[in-house]
Amino acid sequence: MLKPIKSLGQNFLRDENILRNIVESLALQAGDVVVEIGPGQGALTKHLIEKPVSLIGIEVDERAVRLLQERFGKTLVLIHRDVLEVNLGELAQSSGRTIRVVGNIPYYLTSEILFWLFDARAAVVDATLMMQVEVARRLVAPPKNKEYGVLSIFTQFYTTCELLFKVSRNCFFPKPEVDSAVVRFTFKKQLPDGDEMLFRSIVRSTFGQRRKTLRNGLKSMGFDDAVLRGIQFDFTRRPEELGVEEFLLLTTMIGNLSKSP
Repeated sequence: MLKPIKSLGQNFLRDENILRNIVESLALQAGDVVVEIGPGQGALTKHLIEKPVSLIGIEVDERAVRLLQERFGKTLVLIHRDVLEVNLGELAQSSGRTIRVVGNIPYYLTSEILFWLFDARAAVVDATLMMQVEVARRLVAPPKNKEYGVLSIFTQFYTTCELLFKVSRNCFFPKPEVDSAVVRFTFKKQLPDGDEMLFRSIVRSTFGQRRKTLRNGLKSMGFDDAVLRGIQFDFTRRPEELGVEEFLLLTTMIGNLSKSP
């Protein structure tokens, strides 16, 4: 058994029922290409390897890489790198098909991993991830909810997100201070029309001052009152009151204004 390294956020899942439930939730099909983030000691891997899929593990811990190689041999393709340095588009291209992602991810990297997936969405069918339950609730939160924020909007923009089931902290070694949840992200094949980068900038800028009005957040992007007067939108609202569709509408209005002579 590997001694968990705290700096890598290692909390090894030990509950066989939970592991089987995760694999069952994937409903794997023959020929699927599955990327497991952080296979560690192979607790989930041993269940995945039994399926008729191509399995790729991304593991940063050299000790775990050696253990996995000894345990699974060539039936598991291993990439010994930081997950955020791996190009999923290249993996999908070399595999000849889009990828399905699964993993018990380091909780301190949750946001970074989600944006890594969002940016690689063309290569990804879905992702089933274990994360802190409080973060999971934020991802599925609706507008006008205290848990609703930037991650909620981007998750709901890029994916259909579902909290599958909760997992007790007692299922891990070492036991974390929080409970967890397994969340499935199904990536949308087509995004709504609009300037994606402007949309992301507007969401980030307005939530950067979420207790203030939309007007204040947009001013930080250089849109002053003189500019905003040309848009029929209620800028006295706060960002947490707007759903994805309203942010998209606002993005379109500001984009059109910016294009005006």
